Amino acid sequence: MSDSHQFETLLHWPAPVGTIGLPAHPEAAFSRDAVLGASGKPDVPGSAPTVFSGNASRYNPEELMLMSLSECHMLTFLAIASKKRIPVLRYEDRATGTLGMGAGGKMSMQEVVLHPSVTIAAGFNLADLAAIHEKAHANCFIANSVNFPVRLVPSAFEGG
Repeated sequence: MSDSHQFETLLHWPAPVGTIGLPAHPEAAFSRDAVLGASGKPDVPGSAPTVFSGNASRYNPEELMLMSLSECHMLTFLAIASKKRIPVLRYEDRATGTLGMGAGGKMSMQEVVLHPSVTIAAGFNLADLAAIHEKAHANCFIANSVNFPVRLVPSAFEGG
């Protein structure tokens, strides 16, 4: 397997839906709606957060960043659990992020906290999950690519 992988995404602005009647850029009321996608995959409706005049019904970059961190941790966690033959029955996560003023007075993500909740089959050691979360966090390439803290607050459950 190669050490380098290329990815490509597409972005279209203005989004074809919901932009009719809005003034053209650079007016303050211009549409923040865009369509994000990748070849062969469904489009993702994007916008800015409502606090920045965006459309609340569309994903914003901050939410997409949280989802990327959350999914990367989950996929890494599941790969490690699979190698250890630990049957995961359910995995959920609630990710929270704080956007604020960073160094030099620039807006940036200050911290993200992942709250993964994992249920494993009865008869397996719940304590093993903490070590798997730590290893997953250390090996999640998205978490390793950001310049702000990503913290974990995991919970573990035993299922039937």
